[in-house]
Amino acid sequence: MSTDCTFLRAALSFLPLVDGSSSPTNPIDNGPFPADLNGSNFTYPWPVKLYKFQSQGQAVEMAFMDVPPRSSPGSNKNKLHKTAILLHGKNFCAATWRSTADKLSAAGYRVIMPDQIGFCKSSKPGHNYQYSLQQFALNTRGLLDALSIGGNVTVVGHSMGGMLTARYGLMYPSTIESAVMVNPLGLEDWKALGVPYQSIDASFATERASNYTSIRGYEQATYYVGTWDPAYDVWVNMLVNIYNGSRAVPFAAGQARVTDMVLTQPVVYEFGLLKPRTLLMIGDKDNTAIGKQWSPPDVQAKLGHYEVLGKRAASAIPNCTLIEFPDLGHAPQIQDPARFNAALLGWLKI
Repeated sequence: MSTDCTFLRAALSFLPLVDGSSSPTNPIDNGPFPADLNGSNFTYPWPVKLYKFQSQGQAVEMAFMDVPPRSSPGSNKNKLHKTAILLHGKNFCAATWRSTADKLSAAGYRVIMPDQIGFCKSSKPGHNYQYSLQQFALNTRGLLDALSIGGNVTVVGHSMGGMLTARYGLMYPSTIESAVMVNPLGLEDWKALGVPYQSIDASFATERASNYTSIRGYEQATYYVGTWDPAYDVWVNMLVNIYNGSRAVPFAAGQARVTDMVLTQPVVYEFGLLKPRTLLMIGDKDNTAIGKQWSPPDVQAKLGHYEVLGKRAASAIPNCTLIEFPDLGHAPQIQDPARFNAALLGWLKI
């Protein structure tokens, strides 16, 4: 009887799942999902799907949106649709790409927007995961493989996602048609400039203390050049929701490890090895620098001068175009989406 039951379970595991959930041969789960998905109940602008896979000895779920193209690209109606994958930053989620994704979709792109493991609507393994740019790139490539997306992808990354774009480009150069880095972190090596190392335990304590006031204060000073529009509150509350949500502790634990990752894994030394056609988009008023807040004043003064860092990075990256926004900060795609999207689509020539 035991053998028969085992055989029956094995046979059933290969049957198609009529509810759209994942299977061993199809790791994409189309839902439906609970409103509070992996600790986030923020409403995304398009349906959320899950890429389910094994990573570092555990089952994890990578949430993503898959937005179909709304028009044929260019004037040639027979031209194949292109694919863009948009990579979020540390204090962001896939949903923060809403405006840019909408424009790309209207221009004929299929747009994939994942939440990286540890973020937003994805699994939060917390202290039980080794966070690295290489792991994130591997996970992202796995998602594209699961969606049968091979090459000729445009990769757009902001902040931490910009670092990830560079790492992805170094690991999978033949799959990228174009790379776009928006105010990427890692344009300088903060630890080499004197930023003291901070333990993951100390970063975890800081993450656990995050609230509306601290998040808004940081974003106002860094992302929006000291200005504030009430529309920005939606993105602050998106984060507050997760810091106070059902997965608050593992989320904070993961964010502490991400801080350590960003501080200790600069990409600046490898810019000369990048092969894809690259666009670097820089809000010059940005002053982001991991570790700046716990560094002595003389070190703080050296860090986060993006009006200099952007030009330096562009000169180091082969086949790179630099677009600067002199009056914008760390998040130009949110601060002035019309100008940002026009510049991006102009460079992509769509």
